[in-house]
Amino acid sequence: MRSCWLNGSFVPEDQAQVSIFDRGLLFGDGVYEVAAVFNGRLLDADRHLVRLERSQRELSLPAPYSSATWLDVMQELATRNDITEGLVYLQVTRGVAERDFAFPSAIKPTAFAWARPKRLSDDPNASGLTVHVVPDIRWGRCDIKSTAMLAQVLAKQAAREAGAGEALMHENGVVTEGGSSNVWIVNQGELQTRPVSHDILAGITRDVVVEVARELGLVVRERAFTVEQAMAADECFLTSATSFVLPITRIDQHVVGNGQPGPITQRVRAAYLARAERLTASAATVA
Repeated sequence: MRSCWLNGSFVPEDQAQVSIFDRGLLFGDGVYEVAAVFNGRLLDADRHLVRLERSQRELSLPAPYSSATWLDVMQELATRNDITEGLVYLQVTRGVAERDFAFPSAIKPTAFAWARPKRLSDDPNASGLTVHVVPDIRWGRCDIKSTAMLAQVLAKQAAREAGAGEALMHENGVVTEGGSSNVWIVNQGELQTRPVSHDILAGITRDVVVEVARELGLVVRERAFTVEQAMAADECFLTSATSFVLPITRIDQHVVGNGQPGPITQRVRAAYLARAERLTASAATVA
């Protein structure tokens, strides 16, 4: 039985319980983060926790634990569950209270975390991914990593029913992001991705890829693009903590480029994996 962590204690997953009056259940009133585990060590978890703190502030949600505590909990979950490659998920809700839309002034947040194995270095989608175009129906604060994700659920379900691996969301034809990823295009060797705003989540992997690409000497332009421009691009790829860097080779029935992972995408993915290897190998040595 896998172990999870709930409100300060490690417990078997089948013994973890949360009140039916938890506002996370009733309203989706909470925030979350997902960090990768590589070589058995956390990857960029410190960056994810900075974003968690921001999400909590934006929702006036008290932070029940420090980043240092979260780092210890997340690494311990990876270790206890024998995760060599995978993910650690953590969530903070506003807590338990009588059902009322306005939240009480004094309420203890609920916090929990769990871990799962996942193929990252040899992701089966590294050979190419199909995405399905859907309208973006989310709220006006997509920069907050909220647990209220019904719009993404519907988008990703539509993608699955269409035989695609991810949704490509847009507003009036302009790409916002994937169902749980940031989207990039490549033209004449230059990378382009939507700039950070309230319209998208500022992806941690997105930020790292900007850094990695520039270290490779590649030009990165942060500006919006349309679905049509994505279809016409030389290459297209997505980034996320749960997938790293994956090539998009089809947008619905349209083939991107020559239908194979492009050279720039492959170069960026290789550099990202090399960075992950370097950071986690050194962390494991120190530990």
